[in-house]
Amino acid sequence: MRILITNDDGINAPGLKVLETLAEDLAGPTGEVWIVAPAFEQSGVSHCISYTHPTMISEFGPRRFAAEGSPADCVLAAIYDVMKGNPPDLILSGVNRGNNAAENVLYSGTVGGAMEGALQGFRSIAMSQFYGLRNAKLANPFAAAAAGGAVLRRLLDDAFWDDEDYRLFYNINFPPVPAEDVKGMRLTRQGMRRGVHHRVEAQDAPTGRRFMWVRAGDQQVRTAEGTDAAANLDDYVSITPLRADLTAHDAFDRLSDRLG
Repeated sequence: MRILITNDDGINAPGLKVLETLAEDLAGPTGEVWIVAPAFEQSGVSHCISYTHPTMISEFGPRRFAAEGSPADCVLAAIYDVMKGNPPDLILSGVNRGNNAAENVLYSGTVGGAMEGALQGFRSIAMSQFYGLRNAKLANPFAAAAAGGAVLRRLLDDAFWDDEDYRLFYNINFPPVPAEDVKGMRLTRQGMRRGVHHRVEAQDAPTGRRFMWVRAGDQQVRTAEGTDAAANLDDYVSITPLRADLTAHDAFDRLSDRLG
């Protein structure tokens, strides 16, 4: 199996090393793992692409490249340049430092990388490690994610992979606990942390210019039962099927009746 991995924390991020180990095990002795990751952190860029300026890409070693762009840029660079003629069988994005559950899905560069892979027609999976009081100060806060090989194999063997216009891709979040405390995995919907929003804090620099610092809300707020963050806070790995189609299908028929 030929696997492409990327992330949004940057090519030197510890979570990428975790994912590389998982990918190598999954690819097997005759497989290949290719890395095309951002040269520097790209957290919060969602599905951004560098449409208005060129992106420099550099080779760091065999099958290891860094691009000065977003995770989606990296996936495009891999498909159309680095791996041209030998496309991946699977695209993995992560392992992100911090959760990409609930509303974070919409901001996440990690999810954006997997989304671009799905839009290009490839099986794609985003992976993130929830942080909390029980794992943030561990020597290896990614311990739960490091045991994620079984989750990946289960998805590849048993999950549904379609060829719709907006293909399914998967979002995995590992719970904020040591590996031995993970209770299992749950299929979940995307949740919403009610009352939790990103915000900005303003600060004046000595030069008189004003700067805005983006702050995230409380990540330990539970979402509804059966959704991603709730499962994570109950010590389960969450697996959420996603599509890039943003149509509000539940409202479509009602609006059709009203608007003709």
